[in-house]
Amino acid sequence: METPQSSYIPIIIQAVFAAGFVATMLGLSHLVGPKRKSQIKDENFECGIKSYGNARIPFSVKYFLVAILFVLFDVEVIFLYPWAVNFKVLGVIGLYKMLLFMGLLLIGFFYIIKKGALDWE
Repeated sequence: METPQSSYIPIIIQAVFAAGFVATMLGLSHLVGPKRKSQIKDENFECGIKSYGNARIPFSVKYFLVAILFVLFDVEVIFLYPWAVNFKVLGVIGLYKMLLFMGLLLIGFFYIIKKGALDWE
């Protein structure tokens, strides 16, 4: 007889093997890999352009705000896929729940537009 907990055993085994593989490969690359250090090798390099000045310059908070909003709305849109796959099974109740979800999503979207979160000045 299969219990609900025993159905997770293959997932746990796969996670243990994946973590073991990653740890083994990181350890082997540390042990076997070259260990040459020099001033030129340790220097920052980006796009073939010599770096100058301090890398700790202030960024506008707008970049971070747009990134966070993108992640937020992107994750919410991901919830549409399971609903679309199970549309017939969920029936009218599922349709009402998804309309409520989309309504809340649109309220949040209009709120950030009203607050000017996406305006670049």
